Amino acid sequence: MNQPSAEPHSQAKKLALAAVFGLAFGFLLQKGGVAKFNVLIGVLLLQDFTVVKVMMTAILVGMVGVFTLNALGKVKLHIQPMRLGAQIIGGLIFGVGFALLAYCPGTGAAALGQGNWDALFGIAGLTAGSYLFAEWSEQISQTIHKWGEKGKLTLPDLWPAHRSLVVAGSALVLSVVLIALEHWTGR
Repeated sequence: MNQPSAEPHSQAKKLALAAVFGLAFGFLLQKGGVAKFNVLIGVLLLQDFTVVKVMMTAILVGMVGVFTLNALGKVKLHIQPMRLGAQIIGGLIFGVGFALLAYCPGTGAAALGQGNWDALFGIAGLTAGSYLFAEWSEQISQTIHKWGEKGKLTLPDLWPAHRSLVVAGSALVLSVVLIALEHWTGR
């Protein structure tokens, strides 16, 4: 007799965890103030560095955490290839969208959750862009993904030092920049 597969239960559990973490992420974005239009516009005008500090803190904690867990053999790195063409074009599209709307995908969803209806335009653009990307993914993989392909690189791969030294040095630089931003902005 065949046993029922645990696969559907596992998928449901993953979806539930994704929903919980997504809600927690949105809650933290909102509580951190980075889903507020005036804070996001302040970044673009170089007047409010709240978002920069939140992102740098996330990068610092994530970098140290992931590389430490990897060194302990607890996680495996899944590094995506560096594709300069795709990353430059994607960055430009993201930047234009952010400049026009003042929301990125995460802050847009959090802003909508707190009642900022203008974020619907960003979510509509994100949905349309995702659909177009899915429709054109085969052509993109044959063209743009090949422009400037450099392979799977991480920051520690670019320096001839041990990975832990590069991570520690990067963490130190980020910490100094965060402290300087905190001192300079007085917040």
